[in-house]
Amino acid sequence: MDAFADLFRGVRAQGSLFGSTALTAPWSLVFVDGAPLTLCTVLEGTGGWIVQDGRPPEHLAVGETVIVRGPAPFGFVDELGTAAEPIECGEECARPELGGTLHRLGWHDDGPAGATTLIVGAYPVRGEIGRRLLDAVPDVLRVELGGTADAVRDLLAAEVAIDAPGQQVVLDRLLDWMLVCALREWFDRPGGRPPAWYAAHRDPVVGHALRLLHAEPAAPWTVSSIADRTGVSRATLAKRFADLVGEPPLTYLTSWRMTLAADLLAEREAATVAEIARAVGYSDAFGFSAAFKRTRGVSPTEFRRIA
Repeated sequence: MDAFADLFRGVRAQGSLFGSTALTAPWSLVFVDGAPLTLCTVLEGTGGWIVQDGRPPEHLAVGETVIVRGPAPFGFVDELGTAAEPIECGEECARPELGGTLHRLGWHDDGPAGATTLIVGAYPVRGEIGRRLLDAVPDVLRVELGGTADAVRDLLAAEVAIDAPGQQVVLDRLLDWMLVCALREWFDRPGGRPPAWYAAHRDPVVGHALRLLHAEPAAPWTVSSIADRTGVSRATLAKRFADLVGEPPLTYLTSWRMTLAADLLAEREAATVAEIARAVGYSDAFGFSAAFKRTRGVSPTEFRRIA
């Protein structure tokens, strides 16, 4: 497990709004479901514009994909200043007057010649782990043509056009795959500024150390033991890790353990604080509680009460 893969624990499509809509101009869809992340891709036609208050409009051409951060509503219009009346689309949206339909299960309407076919998928983002991923994502993330996401988009187009058993499961997993491809391409783009923990994975020493910490977060790690496992000196590990990640290895580990603990406190209501402490690498509840309050500002018990 690595830091990037770990963040997807709290971001998983399940029964997501997923539809295919053939739109004829003029149109104005407004997505109001408040999803933390929404993926939009145009399969054919003339494309359109993603618009949202306080953000520059983004043109979406055929084959392109954008991922929009919520929870604020956003629109998809045929052109800026369109004369179309806005139509709200939430968890369920059926608008035959637009020439197509949006709904939970995949459905396809070829529509008239030249219609713009839009696919939309919404992600729930749960817990503290998922929030870490949101913190690394811009307001609008654009995926250009010509990358690894193209193949996934083609599979989405094929699956959304059929009616077969297990379709929702397939669409959800394709949506997860699309998000991974989109984020990797955005982080790896020329001139990009990916999160430090993502860029650090390319370093053979620090990348190895990060994979160890994420694979075994509850292990009794010290700087020396991490250095031994990565095959470098303690001083080399400490310097390279701090230079690339922006903080010392044990500071990073503590932050990650507290993120894991926050989700466990919210999810496992029957577990005691001592059990949560052991699950994230602390031998006693007192030391864990002190570390949790130092990083989170509240005790584990208080956090559980307000979570």
